[in-house]
Amino acid sequence: PAHRLDRLTAGVLVFTVDPAHRAAYQDLFAARRVAKSYLAVAPAPEGTPHVRERSSRIVKTRGVLQAAEVDGPPDAHTRIMLLGVREPDPGGSATPLGLYRLEPSTGRTHQLRVHMNALGTPILGDDLYPRVRTITPGDFSHPLQLLAETIGFTDPVSGAERRFRTRRSLEAWPSGKARAQDPGHPPSAPAPNSCML
Repeated sequence: PAHRLDRLTAGVLVFTVDPAHRAAYQDLFAARRVAKSYLAVAPAPEGTPHVRERSSRIVKTRGVLQAAEVDGPPDAHTRIMLLGVREPDPGGSATPLGLYRLEPSTGRTHQLRVHMNALGTPILGDDLYPRVRTITPGDFSHPLQLLAETIGFTDPVSGAERRFRTRRSLEAWPSGKARAQDPGHPPSAPAPNSCML
């Protein structure tokens, strides 16, 4: 692998076939020269802004499950866009649900989960935020509703522009509706050297 995702996050992940090239791709991530977007389903209380940003300092202490925002110069930044809202399922929460696109410009541990929780909109299925929940190992009956949607970069070996988009969708949001509502990311506009995974 050239980078990491949280264990519970689905979607696009970059691997290298030739070990000799791995460092070049890892350097792209370290230098923040990779554009990434994620989709998440989370509460969308009335008045939730369509676009917001969160910058903070995040610390993950060894042996502690949750990462935390602390005082100090920000080292984590996420742009958050509300793509759509739907009423909750009958018998569930009374708060409407939103489909969000998350665009991190940094890559701190649990960054997206911490930022969404700090804004009062924790991601559905999150077993760590806002509180730690004990889940039986291998129980994926309520998966984290976070999906690594796209990844794009200039290939450090060939110089070609690369863009990859997952074909997966989030269980808690009807497939395809996000892209239909979001003209900025049309599903039928692949870039040169792009791939659907």
